[in-house]
Amino acid sequence: MKNLLYTLSAAAIFIFSACKKDYLDTMPTDSYASDQVFTTVDNAWNAINGIHRSLYKQYDSQDQGGQGSMMIVNDMLGDDLVMTAAGNGWFNTTYKWTMHRNSSATLLEYSYLFYYKIISNANMIINNIDGATGSESDRKNIKGQAYAYRAWAYLNLVQYFGKRYDASGTNTQPGVPVLTTNTTVGQPRSTVEQVYTQINLDADSAIADLTIASAPNNKSHISLATAKGIKARIALTQQNWAVAAKYAAEAKAGYTLMTNASYQTGFNDYTNGEWMWGSHQISEQTSYFYSFFAYMSSNFNSTNIRTNPKAINKTLYNQISATDVRKKMWSVDGTGVTVPSGGVLKAYMNKKFLAASSSSSIGDVPIMRAAEMYLIEAEADARMGQDAAAADVLYTLAVNRDPSYVKSTKTGNDLLQEILVQRRIELWGEGFRFFDLKRMDAALDRTGANHSTTLTNGLMTMPAGDKQWQFLIPQDELNANKAIEQNEL
Repeated sequence: MKNLLYTLSAAAIFIFSACKKDYLDTMPTDSYASDQVFTTVDNAWNAINGIHRSLYKQYDSQDQGGQGSMMIVNDMLGDDLVMTAAGNGWFNTTYKWTMHRNSSATLLEYSYLFYYKIISNANMIINNIDGATGSESDRKNIKGQAYAYRAWAYLNLVQYFGKRYDASGTNTQPGVPVLTTNTTVGQPRSTVEQVYTQINLDADSAIADLTIASAPNNKSHISLATAKGIKARIALTQQNWAVAAKYAAEAKAGYTLMTNASYQTGFNDYTNGEWMWGSHQISEQTSYFYSFFAYMSSNFNSTNIRTNPKAINKTLYNQISATDVRKKMWSVDGTGVTVPSGGVLKAYMNKKFLAASSSSSIGDVPIMRAAEMYLIEAEADARMGQDAAAADVLYTLAVNRDPSYVKSTKTGNDLLQEILVQRRIELWGEGFRFFDLKRMDAALDRTGANHSTTLTNGLMTMPAGDKQWQFLIPQDELNANKAIEQNEL
């Protein structure tokens, strides 16, 4: 049985077949064989750039725009992003928690193949780059980035399709198939523990290689700091607090938190000094209505933005200090928001994200910022009982956003809860909430806020640990790979 589509396209840009029957094809006719791609480091750079490009490429439908679309999915499944109308239908079933529980849903097919395509291309780079002619620094840079991509892709996959990692348990629950060499033979699901073992091996390899390599050309590439940031995310998800704090601190070193003025410029420019990793988009590569900004900006002239501007959970908004710049990222009554012609104004609507203009959905998508590293370090310190250290780290971030912020004197769970609220405010709309709730084994609770029971189809709560926190394995994979098992229906 054919299992995964895994080769690079001739243009070093990933392509998913539009035909259902080709979903699991292994060698598209428009691809190079790996022995042709990896003869030189110049060709191999094209290969790694192909992975970068895949993060914001147009796939089969408008809700399949690369990593930006998956970030939207993660927040649609949470409690902090609020749909204000049905709009033109995009992401509605995700918001209702029905899309990821339908094995034939396009979201499942897309998310599974999107990350496995990155993995399979990373495999080819890792397994072939050592023979490429060119400088050792280039080889280490390319290989390190490939290891980081593989770790990152598996971290996403196992959080979607597996049960949460429990540091107090054995984690023998089914995760996802682990492939370090591409194959056309269907593979069974590795345990969650086995998946995280591979994720950590890859992250450590990435850090080792990128320590030797020269710095990347731009922030669409994965740097040593970004690889350490990925390692910090992994450790946070595994409740390995000491490792999370260590790598978060190392990852953010050398980055400067943005000014309050920069905070209000639209979160669309990866040259921002706080950004560590982002998908950089140029005008020749516009993704039109597939773009993250076609759904999450306030100003792009799409039907979705005009009719369904995204809002913040009002109970979260009300916890933001009046002197905090982040209070300006939403409007209580819709006034003061740049909207496209004909756009509606809604309560608590977002103005954090801005597209290039009303006629252009171009914008760089933030995948990792230094602010996240402050929050990881602070949370990890708090969970280890290091209250003073946690308060110090939190203060650096919080006083940057709010000049009137006073260093917290809270301790224990009270301090932890303050940090977690800061995390929700800071990272709103950047694709963290579903994973955060799941890793903390916390229930979804949309009650008492501005979520509409009509738009959620009554899905206002979801108990922690419920089977619905797992994405179902896509039906196409079940049909093609008889070694794989479905999650609980």
